[in-house]
Amino acid sequence: MSGEGVAAVLALLAAALLALPARAEMAAPETGAPPEEGVPAPGPSGAPPTGGAAVPAPPANLAPPPAGPPPLPAPGSLPTPVAAPEAPPPQPAPAESPPDAPAEPPPAIIPGLSLPPRLPPTQIHAFVSQGYFRSTKNNYLIEESTRGSFEFTEVGINFTQILTDDLRAGIQLFARQLGKDGDFRARMDWFYLDYRLADWLGIRAGRTKMPFGLYNEVNDVDSARVPILLPQAVYPIINRNLLLAQTGAELYGYLGLGPGGGLEYRFYGGTLFADTPVLPAGTVLNKFEVPYLAGGRVMWETPVGLRLGSSVQVLRFNLNATVPGAAGAPATPLEEDVPFRLWMTSLEYSIHDLLVAGEWGYWHADVDITGVPRTSITNQRWYVMTSYRAAPWFAPGVYYSSLLSDIHKPLTRDNYQHDFAATLRFDINPYWLVKLEGHYIDGTTDVPAALNDGVAPEMLARQWFLFLIKTTASF
Repeated sequence: MSGEGVAAVLALLAAALLALPARAEMAAPETGAPPEEGVPAPGPSGAPPTGGAAVPAPPANLAPPPAGPPPLPAPGSLPTPVAAPEAPPPQPAPAESPPDAPAEPPPAIIPGLSLPPRLPPTQIHAFVSQGYFRSTKNNYLIEESTRGSFEFTEVGINFTQILTDDLRAGIQLFARQLGKDGDFRARMDWFYLDYRLADWLGIRAGRTKMPFGLYNEVNDVDSARVPILLPQAVYPIINRNLLLAQTGAELYGYLGLGPGGGLEYRFYGGTLFADTPVLPAGTVLNKFEVPYLAGGRVMWETPVGLRLGSSVQVLRFNLNATVPGAAGAPATPLEEDVPFRLWMTSLEYSIHDLLVAGEWGYWHADVDITGVPRTSITNQRWYVMTSYRAAPWFAPGVYYSSLLSDIHKPLTRDNYQHDFAATLRFDINPYWLVKLEGHYIDGTTDVPAALNDGVAPEMLARQWFLFLIKTTASF
């Protein structure tokens, strides 16, 4: 390398070394260090300099950067050090905009009914049940049950939504197959809008479950009880769709009684949308309706696990049909008017894993048919039942029920039915259970001739057995 080349390299190294002190002097003082003397600090947002803390003055040997590229140093000469321009301070990142808050709903006319900005999650529950049914000697509930049948299926899904602290709504879709009843047709089992003003007063409107007896409201909840079939004297499964719910309104409430527990009351009124009755061949149905239904239940709930109360219900069926005449005779109009009065007393005692319950009552009907003398029918219905949770996965239960179709008639087999039932319930896990149940039945008053090739109940076997298996999954 020539001497001129060595001189040029040494000149560049010297320039770099001379620039280091200048760059160090340009560094800002550390946080907390005392301010250096110099020019006043500029005011905020471009305001005039303030007389407070000062910023350091630029070193005297620094010159402003020239416009355009810097000139090359002459060979053998030292270049004038030029300070690099200060980088502009980084701009703060713009703050993230919060997600759009939901619009505040307008205030409600009634205090306590204003909707929240966001509704709570909808509660969804569902269940699927499949059973097997077999009887001896007499067909019961299901045609050909003496041969065994799987026509015992239930499926349902319900939705409940809390709208405000005092307002909620719910709906359940239900379908079943019980012999020829149901045929898997989905229907609105119940639906309601529930507004609770206070503990002692609330109102429901829609198709609401009827609070009749202890267990009518859980007739569709297999996991809420031990038996497969509730006592049929009081809770006939064949009439489930008719007796479960009414369409109208309900008032309810709970009154605290201090050391005496509390009093729960429910009063309802409306109508029933019943299935069209099956009439003899050739008969034309013109009208079938339930013009009114009303009832209530009052239940005393004691602090020692005892519940005691009574239920009443009144309703009326109206039917208008045309019956064809015999041998060319003109058709005859038929009017049937049947008012009902139902009454039931209920008692339940629950302590630890033991439950004992019993109900007793009378159901009365006045039957007024065109061209037929008015008749009255009073039947007596009662049962006693107990169950015990022996383990988290196992609960046995037994009951004895009695149905007397007409207390004014003799005690023939077609006028009574006594049922002794025993059940074993196995909870496989919290969502799946299996039940086994057997019945010894004496009497045939609840065995229709239509399921037994037209044989009248008084001609059927008096004593017979019924066996059931049922599994249910629910969540």
